[in-house]
Amino acid sequence: MAILQTLFSSFAPIFLVISPLTSYTDQILSIHRTRTSAGFSLDIPLIMLLASILKIFYWPTARYDLSLFIQALVMLVVQCVLLKVALDNRPGWRAEQAAGGGQLWKGKERGFGWGVDGAGAAGMAMGKKSEGRLWGFWRWRKQRPYWEFLSLLTLSLFTVQILLATTTPMSFQTSYASLLGYIGLTIEATLPLPQLHSNYSSRSCKGFRVSVLGNWLLGDAMKMAYFFTSAPGQVPWAFKACGIFQACCDCGLGAQYWMYGDGSGSEKEKTGHYPDLGTNGKGS
Repeated sequence: MAILQTLFSSFAPIFLVISPLTSYTDQILSIHRTRTSAGFSLDIPLIMLLASILKIFYWPTARYDLSLFIQALVMLVVQCVLLKVALDNRPGWRAEQAAGGGQLWKGKERGFGWGVDGAGAAGMAMGKKSEGRLWGFWRWRKQRPYWEFLSLLTLSLFTVQILLATTTPMSFQTSYASLLGYIGLTIEATLPLPQLHSNYSSRSCKGFRVSVLGNWLLGDAMKMAYFFTSAPGQVPWAFKACGIFQACCDCGLGAQYWMYGDGSGSEKEKTGHYPDLGTNGKGS
């Protein structure tokens, strides 16, 4: 038993570090191959980028498990790639580029809408999604605001970190770092929620790779085992609590995939024909 525990404690950190690659590489390749990010929630990279940035700034003071810190760094890089690929392949985006531009979808968030006149129903739908969000947040038409927001957030956190390190006592720095850590972990725990909502709204999991779901569930099992078998104090309780919540949400995604599949059943009922599943199918 001691040998198994030793092997697990040695293997688990490696799995945690490479988990961003195993979880999202297939999703990135799928979007790139199919030339569309329809069905994939852009809030997923938003959540993981925010969480990773906050956890990175949490580490210098908290000095939590090194493998979790390296995982945050790897996740940051992977999510930037995923965001870039998803933005390049937004519904209606290529049609707009081919047409040499176009007018924005005329909605409440006119200045930030995704859709374009002439881009079809997909562009109109994406424009409507910006409604209800302050300034159309994370639904911007151009790519530049996404990277400006992430850069400004990182620069602001870095500046605050330097100022606090030179002007405040260590007790205050510790409290500030803990606040960042708890916010980051809470944000990460909400990761499955946008995809849960997207799947429920469309009654389909099409566009969401089953490989991502499988890696999330496997990662949940590995994290829970690692968190609760680690030495006391090695993994803060915030990681454990947020991990449990996220695991429950991932199980909900599994239930949705079992109920909805990739949407081919619904399309069959409507059209009487099976669609071409391509690379987004359940069996790929």
